[in-house]
This record gives sequence, structure tokens and C-alpha cells, in this order.
Amino acid sequence: MVSTRPFRLRRPLRGPVRAVAEAAWVLLAGLGVWVAVAYTGMLPRPYLQLPALALGAALFPLRRRFPAAVLLVLAALTGLAACVGPATAATAYTVARRTVRARRRARLLAAAAALLVVCATVAAPWLGPGPLPYGPALGLVLTPTAVLVPGLVGTSYGQQRRLVRALRERGDAAERARRFADSEARIHERSRIAAEMHDLVGHRLSLISLHAGGLELALEHADPELREEAVLVRRTTRDAMRELRQALGVLGPLGRDTGPEALTDATGTRADVEALVAESRDGGVAVRLDWTGPDLDTRPTPVRRAVHRVVREALTNVHRYARAAHVAVTVEHGEESVRVTVRNGAPPTAPAPAGGLGTGRGLTGLRERVELLGGGFTAAPLPSGGFGVEAVLPAEPGDAPAPRREVAEGDPDAAADRALGGAVPVRGAGDPASAAAARTGDPAPAAAARTGDPAERGTAQALTLALGLAALCVLMALGTLFVYATAPHRDAGPRPLPRVGMTYGDVMGAGVTDNAAVRAAAAGREPPRPPGAAGCVYPFNGATESRPGSLTIARYCFDTGQRLVAVDRFTVPSVRDATPWEIP
Repeated sequence: MVSTRPFRLRRPLRGPVRAVAEAAWVLLAGLGVWVAVAYTGMLPRPYLQLPALALGAALFPLRRRFPAAVLLVLAALTGLAACVGPATAATAYTVARRTVRARRRARLLAAAAALLVVCATVAAPWLGPGPLPYGPALGLVLTPTAVLVPGLVGTSYGQQRRLVRALRERGDAAERARRFADSEARIHERSRIAAEMHDLVGHRLSLISLHAGGLELALEHADPELREEAVLVRRTTRDAMRELRQALGVLGPLGRDTGPEALTDATGTRADVEALVAESRDGGVAVRLDWTGPDLDTRPTPVRRAVHRVVREALTNVHRYARAAHVAVTVEHGEESVRVTVRNGAPPTAPAPAGGLGTGRGLTGLRERVELLGGGFTAAPLPSGGFGVEAVLPAEPGDAPAPRREVAEGDPDAAADRALGGAVPVRGAGDPASAAAARTGDPAPAAAARTGDPAERGTAQALTLALGLAALCVLMALGTLFVYATAPHRDAGPRPLPRVGMTYGDVMGAGVTDNAAVRAAAAGREPPRPPGAAGCVYPFNGATESRPGSLTIARYCFDTGQRLVAVDRFTVPSVRDATPWEIP
């Protein structure tokens, strides 16, 4: 079965192995350029460029340790031998990517480009295309492909890499700050719960201590033995109150709601929720309340207070962010659970913040309170453009303990979690996975989604750079061939004229070939042949009509050794065809 997984390197190359692989790659690329140019036969001394290519491949692994020196030396070698261009291009890319200061990077690239042009100009008569003006042309053709384009690509990639690193660090810092803010909100909500617990349990313990004191006075004379038991109950109650304060003190200062929002025995009942809705209506918000089931006055105090907090916090957020939207508050009281839902539609216009924006920790505190009771909490945008908050609470929290989750080492909430007996709730149903991972303080999913697989990124980057270097090699070879093709060759120019002493083959190579018509015209009218001539050639290009009725013929005579012994020119009468009307 064929695997469909993408190819990637299992382990990136490191150290000497990577250096050797990179040097081999640029050496092969340089050999490709050399073969493409030398195959055409235009290089004057092709094998003298191979030592320059070997030297460039040997210096290439040192580009990270000595970036400026290696880049300048390779640029000079590229001016002498175009096949060193791939190594220079890779070095220019690396130097530009790793150089942070823009001015220093620009100076290095400009110096390398200038040095390449100068070396190409100086070496043109011996190793280059030949004439001096074609040396700068070759340097100007190689400079963009070997220095400028790789330098610009390296600059862009280096800036992108540094920007991504800065954004990643900023995102990590923001993530840590958000986690600590959520931790503070959870601890603050637990402090509220601790204060409420202190009030409830303290009130009950105070009643027990009061009744024990009354029983102690009543039994002082009636039954002294039972009186001692009553004293023990009163002292135990007092010790329990002190230990309760000490235990709840781990969560920090106890935060209590004071003023008009103070929690009472009527908190969370239907009348209390209707009062919250009425206050929102008086503030200009269109709120509708739907209540299903009996009142909550018979339910435990933590449940009623959680209902109150959910409704109050959701309506407060509506006042801040969606004052003009319609709001629906729904309370469904069943036998086993209490469901509270607050949903608002999309506001027609963006409202101005009323009284300043909040801290963004209210929903986190609500989640902590609801889930400590064993319920579920969801707060997310709606498809219609509004926002919805939903809390599902058990009717009897004592029968539904809060689920537990594992606490990571170093979690800011670890101390508070252990103080509450280690009961750390999992996130509510319906919450997106990303938000759940963020609220639990686990950065792994977010980091994985943000950075991706490093091996896949490294493989894609290596393939991209390899294809880019191959394209630059093709452009180098084409540019070099263009310059060499346009430059005049050493054997260019008019062919040499035949002269006495040349062989028959040299004369034929100069374009002198025998023509039967010219030979027939010279027959019987040519001067005597020179002594020792074994044969003569009458080329057509040597026969010209000097004046009307005469034809000048050139005659090349060879001896028995097929060497030219004489070149004669003579005139013979020419035959002119009659015009049609002169024919009888």
C-alpha cells in the first residue's frame, strides 16, 4: 500500500555533514553552468576555470563564520570564472539573511557587485570573451544573478524571519498574560465563593454555638455531666469557626459583594431575576424573561447565587457592548438541573462604550463558579451576529461533584486548586477546543497550530531554495552564452587571400573553386601557363566584366606538389546574348 504522507526529512542535517552537503550542491550547480558554457566551445580556456570552481566550493562552508570575506572572494572568482556564480549566489543569500543592519548589508552587496564587474573586466582578454568592452558586459550580466537577486531574497527572508520571531514572542507574552489574567479571575471568583461559604457555614456554626451555650446554662444545676458535654460542643464549634477562617484564608482576602448588589437569601429567586431584568429595561435595553418551572427558593443557596451571577454578568456585558440589541433571558428549572440562557441579537450599530470597557474576566469567573458546582458553562458568538451565555447547574450540587482535570506543573492556579481539595473542573460542553485549551493554560495546541511542523517547513524551504538556485544557474548560463556569442571571435574576419606557396587545400578553403564556364571562356585566349604548372583553377568569383565586350579572368596555377605557383589575371572577349528584337 502506497503511503500518502508528505515527504519530509526525518532528521535535519547538522554540523560537518550539512556543510559537506551544501558544498557538494553548489559544486554540482557550478559544474552545470561550466558544462553548459563549455559545451558550445566559446570558452577560450575552459579547464582553467575548474580550479576557481574548486576554490569557491572550498570557501563556501566558511560563509557563516567569515561572511564578508567569503562573499568578496567568491565575487572576485565569479568575475574570473562564471561557474563560481552559484556559490556566490548562495553566499549572498546567507549573508543578506543573517545581517541585521541594513547599511552594512547594502555595503557588502554593493562591494561584491563592484568587485565582480572589475574582475570580469580585467580577466576578459585572457579568460573572458576577449575584447575589453565585453568584460564589463559579462560582469553586469552576472551581477544580478550572482549577487543582487540572491541578496534581495535573503534580505526579505531574514526580515520575515525576524518579524515572525518577534510576533511569536509577543503572542507568547500575550498568551501568558491572558492565562495569568484568567487565573486571577478564577481566584477572585473562588474568593467570592469562599466568602459566601464562610457566611453560610459560619452562620450555622454560630447557631450551634448559641444553642450549645444555652444548653450549658440550662444544665449547670440540673445535670453537671451533660453540662460538660455542652461545653465541649461549644468549644468545638468555636475551634471549627477559627479553622474555617484559616482554611479559607489560603484563597486570599475574602471578596464580598457589598452595597445594592449584596447577596441575600432571596438572591437567585424568580423575584430577584425579574428585578435584574427590570433594571436593564430601565437602562434602555429591551429584555424579555422566560421562566419555566417552579421558583428556585427551595434550591441550595450556591445554585441560586450562581443563577444570579450569570444573569447579572450577562446583562452587564449587554449594557457595555450591545445596548441597542434585543435580549432574551431564559430560566428552565427542572427536577435535576437549572438551565440559564442569556442571548442577545446583533446590534444595529457599534455602540459607544458605557462607562468604559470591562476587564474581560467576568465570564472566566462565571465559568469557574458554575463548574465548581458540577455544571457546564458556554459563552460564544452566535451565527446571527449576537452573543450567547448558557449555564447548566445541577439542582442539588452535593449529588454531582465537580469533574477533575490534571494540573500542569507551574500552573498559577495549582495552589488554589489544591486548597480546594484538588477539584479542578473541566471545561463546559459546547466550548470550542481552542478556547478550552487556552483557558486551561495549555499552550501546546495553540503553539502547534501557530508554528506547524518544523520538519515540513524546513523541507519546503530547502526545496524552494534549491529550485531558486537552479533557476539562477540557468540565467547565469544563458547570460554568459549571450555575451560570448556577441563578442567577436579570434578567428573572425575576412578570409586570407590566396598567395603563392599555399597548398591546394588552403586555396580551396579560401573559397577558390574551379568553374567550368570561366574555364571555357579562357580556353584558347589565355596566356601561356608558367613553367612547372601542372594544372590551373578558374574560379567564377575571379571573372568580372571590366568593360563591355571584355571579361577579366583570374587563374590559379599549381605544380605537381599541389602548391600555388602563380596567380594570373587576363582579359578575354565576352559573348553577349542578343536581345529578343535583334534575333532575325
